[in-house]
Amino acid sequence: MPRPYEAVYIFDSALEEAAITEKLTRFHSLVPQPSGEEPRLTVWGKRTLAYPIKKRETGYYVVANFAAEPAQLPEFERALKLDDAVLRFLLVADDHDYTPSRAPTDRKAEEDDE
Repeated sequence: MPRPYEAVYIFDSALEEAAITEKLTRFHSLVPQPSGEEPRLTVWGKRTLAYPIKKRETGYYVVANFAAEPAQLPEFERALKLDDAVLRFLLVADDHDYTPSRAPTDRKAEEDDE
């Protein structure tokens, strides 16, 4: 049964956007979507890194949300590790329930109600 995942990629900032898009397409073809839809991508763009990675000061950030079978992930992660343009990546199971959180309340108002 497919599970939802979230992946954060940091690419070398010297790459063109077309090259990054091509790499993302290639990576996500390794984990075909059960419903046939494309992964949801959020591009953060170029950002300064907190510390140098592979002697680079900036990186190009992309966040992807997709569903995949857990058995497909080892090959996906292997492809990411072998690509020199990927400075770092993080892949996590996205099992969060996206309900709005409770709004912060004023403690004094709560105490007055009691």
